[in-house]
Amino acid sequence: MFKVDVFLCGKRPYDRIQMERRERKALAPVPSREVFVATAEDLILAKLEWYRAGGEASDRQWQDVLGIVRYQGDRLDRAYLERWAGVLGVESLLDRAFRA
Repeated sequence: MFKVDVFLCGKRPYDRIQMERRERKALAPVPSREVFVATAEDLILAKLEWYRAGGEASDRQWQDVLGIVRYQGDRLDRAYLERWAGVLGVESLLDRAFRA
């Protein structure tokens, strides 16, 4: 058993970009089952938005962000993250996550 977050495509330009960047992943090899998942960068941005919207009180969202940053490391597209964090108003949180 595992947890799944479902994202519906919103109307913002970022929402459309996020859906275009989604990745197809195998859920099970036999029988073949595939799902679309958000990229690590888009998960970080979504969790930072949720964290900010919740008054920066959810330790779970913050720890999830830090975990993704640590696990992905240099594989993250920093330019993409910085661009959209600025647009979404979470640039200070992104900076803080990278410093942590």
